[in-house]
Amino acid sequence: MNRNLKPRDHSLPLKAFRYYLQFVNSWLYFRKEHVVGIEKVPVNGTPLVIVSNHQNCLNDPLSVAMNMTDRRINFIARANVFKNPVAGAFLRKIGLLPAYRMSYDGYSSVAKNRATLDAAGQALCDGESVMLFPEAGHQDKRWLGTFKIAYLKIAFDAAEKFKFEHDVMILPSCNHYSNYFHARTDMLIRFGDPISLKPYYEEYQAEPRATMLKINEIVRERIKELMLHIDDLEHYDQIDFLRETGYGRKYAIEHGFNFNYLPSRLLSDQKLVSALQNAYNEHPEEMEKVYEDTAELKKGLKSLHIRDWLFIRNPKWPAAVLRGLGLILLLPLFILSIIPTGLLFLIPKIFIKKLIKDNMFHSSFHVGASVFVSIPLCFILPIVLLWVYVNFWWALGYMVAFPFMFVLAWNYMRLFWKFIGTCIFIKRSNRDTINKLRDLRTSIYKRLDSMLD
Repeated sequence: MNRNLKPRDHSLPLKAFRYYLQFVNSWLYFRKEHVVGIEKVPVNGTPLVIVSNHQNCLNDPLSVAMNMTDRRINFIARANVFKNPVAGAFLRKIGLLPAYRMSYDGYSSVAKNRATLDAAGQALCDGESVMLFPEAGHQDKRWLGTFKIAYLKIAFDAAEKFKFEHDVMILPSCNHYSNYFHARTDMLIRFGDPISLKPYYEEYQAEPRATMLKINEIVRERIKELMLHIDDLEHYDQIDFLRETGYGRKYAIEHGFNFNYLPSRLLSDQKLVSALQNAYNEHPEEMEKVYEDTAELKKGLKSLHIRDWLFIRNPKWPAAVLRGLGLILLLPLFILSIIPTGLLFLIPKIFIKKLIKDNMFHSSFHVGASVFVSIPLCFILPIVLLWVYVNFWWALGYMVAFPFMFVLAWNYMRLFWKFIGTCIFIKRSNRDTINKLRDLRTSIYKRLDSMLD
């Protein structure tokens, strides 16, 4: 333990902003955040480099920061987000540092990384934490890319400044989402065992690059074990479809996992993906046919605008009518809830397709738009106006009720679209297209069961 290191504390405005971010990100945007392995995180004051997979842009570092409030975390982010001088100054103030890449920022800009590396190294020397994503960019699939070794350079530079007397630690972690693109879904942060660099100090001093490459492989393997890594990119869409739909649920239940609890579901998905890969290695021709049929099933469901869960529930008209009556009864509450919260739904819909080309930025845009536009207009401004022009109690009542109104409005719309899908399914349930898809689904499941067992 580095007892004499004293990390900077957060200023009062920064603490207030962190609480505000936590309200938007953890209470409104996500339905549930799960943190596994938090007890493995070294105590505050330990020079710590947090290393993670990168799959969801802003949400990845934001969720980690919101769940490690006891320490000062410095994040290294793509330099292009610092282009606006005001935004750049603000981002630096909250702990972000720019990383310049040749492919995005030009060869001449890469030299500026020296200042970033020095700042990150100084943060470690002060006993703070630095978080990096060594893939140097987010992925659009659940798999782990190759790692750059800059994070180890930062770590060993700090160790060198300590004259190799203090320990610097690497903390492997992963971010995992039940859905990348939708609000009110679940996310998981999973921490692995920290890796002490102290045993490597002597080896590093003799052969620095070889030592960093060796540790880099260890770190990458640790993160790959923590996350869902689908290595078979050729059949990625089919594998992802199988694990997300009825077969994934069936597999989880049969193997003692809880499909509706994300930490348990991740373990089930890891086991299923591994089983599918083993089956493909042993029965390549049969699995190729299964994947072809899975692609056909997925395409058929999409063309009919129905979801796989309808085959599990197999709803009938009486159930649909009851659901419709329930929606009618709840309509006044929905209207009451959507009026003050409507901008949270409208702003992303209006701007996201025009401004965001990369799908993996969608959720980041949702959160960013909420933090800087929707919440100030829908939540903060009405509270101020009610307090000034009515009274404190009305303002307090609105503040307490707002999150519940948002959740009610979101769930109502989700139930409404499920009702529409149910009606479409029931209307077509006796047609050849639905029956063919049902038979194809059953055939896929039977063949998978025989090969995976």
